[in-house]
Amino acid sequence: MTHDPLTIAFFGLLAALALGLLWTGSVYNKLVRLRNRADALWADIDIQLKRRHDLIPNLVAVVSGYATHERGTLDDVTLARNQAMAATTTAEQTQAENVLTGALGRLFANVERYPDLKAEASFQRLQDELAQLEKVISMSRQAYNLTVQAYNNMVDTLPNAYVAWLTSFKDRPYLTATESDRAVPEVDMQMPSAPALRG
Repeated sequence: MTHDPLTIAFFGLLAALALGLLWTGSVYNKLVRLRNRADALWADIDIQLKRRHDLIPNLVAVVSGYATHERGTLDDVTLARNQAMAATTTAEQTQAENVLTGALGRLFANVERYPDLKAEASFQRLQDELAQLEKVISMSRQAYNLTVQAYNNMVDTLPNAYVAWLTSFKDRPYLTATESDRAVPEVDMQMPSAPALRG
């Protein structure tokens, strides 16, 4: 039994279209899964950030009772917290949280000058809670960035980029390191002067 070349071409085209649709659906599903995972990780980070926001007024109240000369630093922390809470987009929130982290870092550095405050039990508890939150946030940020990297790789590389473009998937921003994460610690390299040699 012979087959008409047009019939063979028609069925070949149908098979190619079916394979193309299956591949497109597979890429689309991967993009959706990565996007949903990134959204879930961001939601986890957001919960931790809200917990940090809730602790800051208590921290400011405790510090202000001991470190009256740190009014400017405390105002910076309060302002940075308010801006972080008011941020609406992921990019705005990331930038505001970076500013808040920097302000908290300056506050804790200044607290070193107040031994009575450092010995205060409520301050130590708040400091420990914030330090633990920072670790959780840092680990969550790494997980988020790895997921965003996988998602962006799918969006940006061929041939997946065609599906991403057709279905309006766009790159997502990474959660960047804070200024305090990037800062190189200063080391005091002053050496004691050598004793004079006797001649």
